Amino acid sequence: MIHTDLLRKWGAIRLTAEKGRVIFTEGEEAHFYYQIESGEVRMVNTGMNGKEFIQGIFVAGESFGEPPLFTGMGYPAAAVADSDSVILRLPKPTFIQLLKENPEIHYAFTTLLAMRLRQKSILSREMTCSEPAVLIRGVLKRYTVPELLQGKLRVTLTRQQIADMTGLRVETVIRTIRGMYKKGDLLVNKGKVYV
Repeated sequence: MIHTDLLRKWGAIRLTAEKGRVIFTEGEEAHFYYQIESGEVRMVNTGMNGKEFIQGIFVAGESFGEPPLFTGMGYPAAAVADSDSVILRLPKPTFIQLLKENPEIHYAFTTLLAMRLRQKSILSREMTCSEPAVLIRGVLKRYTVPELLQGKLRVTLTRQQIADMTGLRVETVIRTIRGMYKKGDLLVNKGKVYV
């Protein structure tokens, strides 16, 4: 989102997070802007029963956990490294000053937050549907990479991650994806899903 050279110029430090490391916890006060240089981070809520609900998965070049920097409230979810990751961290006051002095970055950042809010709104609407295929289709559209197979994009999520994002059981996800494949709604090749 923000060029790494600019973040370093403003004093960002590099954090190395091994797979499984908690970067911040749900409810914790926000003191830093985080941007992934390499690796993958998921934002997750854990229910009373210990079941995880993934709010989002973020990869190199993306930032995460920003809204509390503006609201002064705690993080709505925990952030956990899904792979060994390098993360740039910039103190909140410095980040706010960077935005004030760089209106083009501020605008791009505002646009990013608006897009994420729109995606959450669409996902919330889809979550009210009891049809697993609708839930899964909505999640699959958001997590693809440009690796084409017959004109379709490859989905980057595991079946477990899809289940954790939709509140469905893994078995339901597998069964539904199989049904979607049979209907021609998606492709499956060597265990990879394409939409």
